[in-house]
Amino acid sequence: MSTNEENKTNSTTRRNFIKTLGFAGAAFTIVPRHVLGKGFVAPSDTLYVAGIGAGGKGTSDLASFAKSPNVKIAYLCDVDERSPKESVKNFPDAPMYKDYRKMLEENKNSIDAVSVSTPDHMHAVQAMAAMELGKHVYVQKPLTHDIAEARQLTEAAKKYKVVTQMGNQGASGDGVRKMKEYYDAGLIGEVHTVQCWTNRAIWPMALETPTRKDNIPKELDWDLWLGTAAKRDYNDAYLPFNWRGWSDFGTGALGDMACHIMDPVYRILPILYPDQVECSAVDAFRANFETIDFPKSFPTASKIHLNYPRTDGNGNIKVTWMDGGIMPERPEELGDDEALGNWDGGVLFIGTKGKLLADCYGANPRLLPLSLNEQVSVKETIARVPEGHYLQWVNACIAGYGKAETSSSFDYAGPFTESILIGNLALKAYFEVDPNAKNQGFWGGTKYHGRKRLHWDAKNMKVTNFDEANQYVKREYRTGW
Repeated sequence: MSTNEENKTNSTTRRNFIKTLGFAGAAFTIVPRHVLGKGFVAPSDTLYVAGIGAGGKGTSDLASFAKSPNVKIAYLCDVDERSPKESVKNFPDAPMYKDYRKMLEENKNSIDAVSVSTPDHMHAVQAMAAMELGKHVYVQKPLTHDIAEARQLTEAAKKYKVVTQMGNQGASGDGVRKMKEYYDAGLIGEVHTVQCWTNRAIWPMALETPTRKDNIPKELDWDLWLGTAAKRDYNDAYLPFNWRGWSDFGTGALGDMACHIMDPVYRILPILYPDQVECSAVDAFRANFETIDFPKSFPTASKIHLNYPRTDGNGNIKVTWMDGGIMPERPEELGDDEALGNWDGGVLFIGTKGKLLADCYGANPRLLPLSLNEQVSVKETIARVPEGHYLQWVNACIAGYGKAETSSSFDYAGPFTESILIGNLALKAYFEVDPNAKNQGFWGGTKYHGRKRLHWDAKNMKVTNFDEANQYVKREYRTGW
């Protein structure tokens, strides 16, 4: 066996192992003292959790962890005093910080685990700071803002031996497990095409960067909120939620929803990284026939095509992502009045023998035509996660590194996030302007030279046929971050 063949085999084996652990970990229970053996110390009964980002999504994240009697929300951190009011009410004994670095430094000996529920551009540095101190981490989706950051966090989780989980809750749901059981039973044959879609964005996008300087609210530390992002004046357009549409902070509709909708694709099928990506996007217009590019904001709708080589060497799987209300053609097997996904979106597996449809989060999986679901019964072969995504992480943290698995540990979530963000790399490159274009005017026919199929070298995290796109693999952090 050649070195390349051996590496490929090892990669495939590791990938399958990761997937197996993601499901098998559902059966975990806290290990009793006597099982650990002589010389081992049983895990603490209480997990002391610090929340970075205590408002917004952080509010529900922290409340979900606190459902465990073994959890104490010990510290809160938020750069905006207006945001975490509910968390402050829920956890009145938890001291509040604005700077996560100060919170971690002052309390590094009394924190066991950290939850990160901040804007996307801060996920990586905050999670890394916690892991470097040996703290278990739960990080909201997408795991990172940039491709390179996802690779770094994956490696860091192994280095520091901490329990990790990305916040894509459907990864612990029954739906994706049932989908895998359908697939493993051969009911739809070999999948060759997958369609994924969402109604997002439900916030403004395709906007010109504001030039107006608004007054910074007294409760907000704007410099801390900017964090790794380039310095800019405060504007009401960014907070509290619409930062998702700005590429310096968020990752658009794809980053918001693909970790939920594409999880069944990545978890079930024999794929790892795409080798090609191509996209199209809705143009913004300034005048008749005159398009305009807003490089700091995502388009209102897009379509992204990903080509995944199968890890078993048997060809490719084509995956298409659609957002902004774009949806695939209704399958012939689906009735005119039968739901194609749900309000948030859906995923459609197209195989050599049939089709499998599910809602967002992999929920409500059903074979097409729907009448088949009354005729087919598949044995439950994959353990469920009765405690749910949040408490699965809590229990794994209490057990300790290596004692239990989580559904979306960074071994899985890191490569998955990279795979998703390759779509955003293509989107950003799509609007790269060719400075030598002869036709920059009325039709703008040759203005954008990023509108091509990109070839991706996953090992080296590099586009090989359009170097301008590589600037989006890893951004430059602001000085001091």
